[in-house]
Order: sequence, then C-alpha cells, then structure tokens
Amino acid sequence: MFGAQSVSRSSVLPQRLSLRGMLGSCAVCALLSLGAPGAARAETISSALAKAYVFSPELNAQRAATRAVDESVPRALSGYRPTVTATADAGSQYAETSARPAGVNTNPRGVGVTLNQNLWNGNRTANGVRQAESQIMQSRETMRLSEQTLLGNAAASYMNVLRDTAILNLRRNNVDVLEEQLRQVRDRFAVGEVTRTDVAQSEAALAQGRSDAFVAQSNLQNSLAAYRQFIGEQPKSLAPAQPLERLAPRSLDQAVTLSQVEHPSIQAALHNADSAELAVKLAEGQLYPTVGLSGNVSKRYDLSNTPGANAYTASIIGQLSVPIYEGGAVYALVRQAKEQLGQARLIADLQREQVRAQVVSAWGLWQNSRLVIDAVQAQVRAAEIALNGVREEARVGQRTTLDVLNAQQALLNARVNLVTAQRDRVVGSYTLLGSVGRLSAGNLGLNVASYDPTIHYDQVKGKWIGLRTPDGR
Repeated sequence: MFGAQSVSRSSVLPQRLSLRGMLGSCAVCALLSLGAPGAARAETISSALAKAYVFSPELNAQRAATRAVDESVPRALSGYRPTVTATADAGSQYAETSARPAGVNTNPRGVGVTLNQNLWNGNRTANGVRQAESQIMQSRETMRLSEQTLLGNAAASYMNVLRDTAILNLRRNNVDVLEEQLRQVRDRFAVGEVTRTDVAQSEAALAQGRSDAFVAQSNLQNSLAAYRQFIGEQPKSLAPAQPLERLAPRSLDQAVTLSQVEHPSIQAALHNADSAELAVKLAEGQLYPTVGLSGNVSKRYDLSNTPGANAYTASIIGQLSVPIYEGGAVYALVRQAKEQLGQARLIADLQREQVRAQVVSAWGLWQNSRLVIDAVQAQVRAAEIALNGVREEARVGQRTTLDVLNAQQALLNARVNLVTAQRDRVVGSYTLLGSVGRLSAGNLGLNVASYDPTIHYDQVKGKWIGLRTPDGR
C-alpha cells in the first residue's frame, strides 16, 4: 500500500487492538517504536541526523558557497602584490623616402616586461582584506544556520513518521473495532434487540473511521516524502527517540542570554554590519592619494625603420595620483555606504529581537509539553473508564449504541492526542536548542566528523598562484 516503502499494520503496535485493548501504554509504544522486529538494527534519530548532516545537498551547497567566499581573502590580498605583464610584438614594414626612393624593408619587433606595484592606496587594500574576512565569518554563520535548520527539519521528519505511523495504526484498528461492532449490532437488529437507528449509527461511525484512516495514510505518505527529502533515504525501522533534556537551558533567562551570543542569525548580522562599516572606509579611500611604482624593461629591434638598429630600455618610475574632483560620484558612494551601514545595524537589532521571540516561544512550548502529556494521559485514563462504564450500561439497556460510539471515539481521540503530544515534546526540544543557537552535530554527539570551514580557508588564504582547488578540481 505504501509502494517501495511500506509500513505494515503490525509494525508499530505489538498486537492488534481489540475492543477492550485500545488503552494503556500502546500509544507510547506506537510513537516510540517503529518496526519492533529487528530493533537491534533499528535506525536511531542520531544516526538519521548524521546521514542528513553528511549527505544533504542543501547543506553541502552552503558549504561550497562558504568555500567560494574564502577566495575573497586572497583576492583582497592581491592588492599588496605586484602585477607583471609581458609584451611582445613583431611585424614587417616597408618605408620609402625621397632620400631612399628604392625603399627599405624592416622587421620591427620587440619584447618587454612591465611591473606595477601599489605602495599606498588610501588603505583600501587593508580594509578590503578586513572586509573579506568579515564576509567569510558571515558566510560561516549562514552555514551554521543552514546546519541548524537541516537538523531541526530532519528531527521533525523522523518524529513525524513515527507519529503518523502510530496514528494510522490507531485509525486502522479503530476501523477493525467498528466493523466488529457493526456486525454485532446487525446481529442484535436481526433478533429485534436494537433498532434500525442503531445500525445506521454504527454504519456512519464505520464510514467516518475509514475516512479518518485514509487521511492518516495520506499524512504518513507526506511524512515519508519529507523524511527522504531531509535524510536522504526511505525510513525502514525507526527506534525510540527521547527529548534533549540534558541539553536544554535551565531557565528562560539563560536561554535568552545564550541566544543573543550564540545564535548564527545574530552573529551573521553582526559580521554583515562590520562588512558594511569597512565598505564606508573603502569608499572614502577613493578620495585619498595613491602611490605606486612602475618598472619596465624592453628590447626593440629594427628601430626607426633602420635595419640592425636595436635599442634596450629600462625604467623605474614612482607615481603619485591625487584625486581632485570625481564629478560627485565618490561622495555619493560614501553617503550610500553610510546609509547601508545604518541599515545593517538595524537589521542586527531586528535579528536580536526575532531570535528572542523565537526563544520565548520555543521555551513556552517546551515547558508546557510535559504538562500537555500529563493532561492527555489523564484524559486517556478517564476515557478508558468512561468507555468501560458506558459499555456495561449499554448491556443493561441504560445506554444507546450512539453513547458507546461516542465513548470509543473520545478514547481514540485521546490516544491520538497522546501520540501527538509525545512527538511535540521531542521536536520541541530540538526547536528550543535551535532557537538558542546550539543545534549542531557536535552538541548532539552525532557520530560524524564535524565540517571545519577553517581547513579550506587556511589552504587558500595565502595562495599566490594556481587554478586547482584544494580538493583537486
């Protein structure tokens, strides 16, 4: 029924629920154990997140983007280095004058090398290097944010598969119960114990139960697709998952404080503001004088249309360029850079407030999730007692078939709510850790080698020449 990745009815619940066995701890088992047979080979949430961390195209694309930004430092450092240009020319020339009416054929040609060295350009090179370093740090924080987002989405997809598999099994077992109940009601109708109304009510409940099962099946299909999207393969046997109790902050104040220091969105915005501040200095540097050195060596042959006339020249020239007026373009560029700096600082303030709001929201959901589970567990226990009582009263004629159906539906809804609450507790812990800025492979203890962006940076920052990337491309 699920194509290549099917989930059997018995893959979540240890046994089929009967009319008297829809209660107890089965909802917990349904959520926390997918594929009890072969549990020794079960996929854990940590191993699933490790696969996502290593193989995610989205995260690897962001890593590639960060490596590309690393090259901005050697580009900026090139301002300290000389540029060398070699030239060569060759040709044939015919010249005729009144003194030489017969004309002369020559082959003018020459070679030369020119070297230009910047000595000072208004600190634009130094500021350009600092700006490139700020951009690299911003890119690393963006990559860290992508890592957090991926791990959060992968954890949610893992838990969604467990939740939706459990709910589908609950819905299917509910259909089995309703089918058996409808058969019993029809038998009782045949002997005159109940009316046609009781049969119709049971038929309607069965139709609704089947509809709910089809919806649950569609939800599971969506969760399976999301699991493959974030983790890279179809889920097979998923092991229990627990909330990140030990990694959660101890208080809301601690969570907010940590987030303002560690969240990658804030850090990226601050590095962006640093880059914008250096952009102002780069623009102002265009108004300063520049000092440079130019050296040239050349050799010419058949000079001045004279065969055999050669010349060798060498020169070294110091150059000073003082800008007087650039038509107002540079002044406008400086003012524009200052406005962009102000914008970057406001964006950093905005990021702080947004992260704070995320932390407060995530903390509230995390703190309440435990209370929600306790409340829903109490709801399940009460619904169990109510169903048993209604069933007994129905046997002596004090309750109708509709009362029994309503009590069964209330119990089913409570169990579905319990499964959902358990899922929300686990996912909420990952959400809280991400809102603080600590959702990473290292903090989660994933069995992978953490990606270190400084390795590539150290490999390329001092390169003077070379077309190949450090990995050989």
